[in-house]
Amino acid sequence: MVRIRLRRVGAKKQPSFRVVAADKEAPRDGRFIENLGFYNPRTEPATIQLKEDRIYDWMSKGAQPSDSAEQVFRSAGLLDRYERYKQGEEVETLVAEAKAAEALRNINPKTQRQAAPKKEKELEEVEE
Repeated sequence: MVRIRLRRVGAKKQPSFRVVAADKEAPRDGRFIENLGFYNPRTEPATIQLKEDRIYDWMSKGAQPSDSAEQVFRSAGLLDRYERYKQGEEVETLVAEAKAAEALRNINPKTQRQAAPKKEKELEEVEE
């Protein structure tokens, strides 16, 4: 059985993920069939890039998304578009809608989360 799941990439303590179609028995970071996208939770907002036409194809062939992949799909709006795809809406219109949503969502891929502000006591000690 094929699962659509997240494959961890990135340095130690700096995770980012690839969305891949892989055999259910394959290890998390092991062999996969096809790369379907990218997810980086460390940016603000999270960077999500998906090949929606390929994901629709895999899901229509019976591939099941993992729980974490399903959360990413839900935040990107993919599951709602997939339901419309199953009801007969054209793939091209759905992919165009997905690209427009991605352009709004991924404003700048280099955005980082802000570091926590230092406490006042730490600031005073540094100044002295």
